[in-house]
Amino acid sequence: MKKSEWLWAAVLICGSGVVHAQAYPTKPVRFIVPQATGGASDVLSRIIAQKLTEQWQQQVVVDNRVGAGGNIGTEMTARAAPDGYTWVLGFPGTHAINPALYKNLSWDPVKNFEPTANLAVVPYVVVAGNNVPAKNMKELIALAKAKPGEIKYGSAGNGTVNHLLGPMIATAGGINLTHIPYRGISIAVTNIIANEVQLAFGSVPSVIGQIRGGLIRPLAVTTLKRLDSMKDVPTMNESGFPGFDVNPWFGILTTGGTPPAVVQKINADINKLLVQKDVAEKFAGQGADPAPWSPEQFTKVIRADIVKWAKVVKESGATLD
Repeated sequence: MKKSEWLWAAVLICGSGVVHAQAYPTKPVRFIVPQATGGASDVLSRIIAQKLTEQWQQQVVVDNRVGAGGNIGTEMTARAAPDGYTWVLGFPGTHAINPALYKNLSWDPVKNFEPTANLAVVPYVVVAGNNVPAKNMKELIALAKAKPGEIKYGSAGNGTVNHLLGPMIATAGGINLTHIPYRGISIAVTNIIANEVQLAFGSVPSVIGQIRGGLIRPLAVTTLKRLDSMKDVPTMNESGFPGFDVNPWFGILTTGGTPPAVVQKINADINKLLVQKDVAEKFAGQGADPAPWSPEQFTKVIRADIVKWAKVVKESGATLD
């Protein structure tokens, strides 16, 4: 083939990608959420899915695929056709923590995915039962030092963010905490209320209802700045943990190899939604802050988180293989 023919072929290929992106989507999109219904990721996903369905006049179907710490739904997306019609709602647990916990994953968090559109960052909050005498983190640290290992915290399971926050806080505070894993943070919170465990480190959407209802007490948020939804609750940084900042992202990834033009089309359409007042208000009602990133920015965050959480996992000694 002559040089001119090669150039013409390249133009045709690039042009077809642009045309494909302009037409996208021409069929329903499968939006896999690798967590149970009702959690932060599920609620945020359904808000966006409904808005996109209305805008695109194509169904964006949320498909909850629970199991193996999010690995089942994540693997389904990794193996899908690279055409932009299968998404997964990813978060640090799926794309940073699990690769450090599971040594024999069939997929790579970087090679097998295209970071497409981040939806939000979702802060976490340290919550305690009303029977716990500590009213803030300083009092909690003093209580834990007086009763080494007797303070128990519940999580959504081994290797989750709310599990690993335990050793992070324990190490920084010089205390010992006992971890009790459950099959979901809602069960852990129920057991806090029943005084079977004393603490949990939950995402704001998963605990804000019980906080507002006075069933559990917030001690500190894990972000560097106070939250508008809980302005009276201090940060970990203010509570004697300098620089402490855990503010996990929740975003959409599609299968690796999906045409860049399609990724950019999805990103642009979702980012426009995230700045709409009604979407921002719905997210705020869940304790989430919209965070419209470019695919490139999203990729950098994921790569940095892989390094960050691998260190936390190693220091915690957690493993699931």
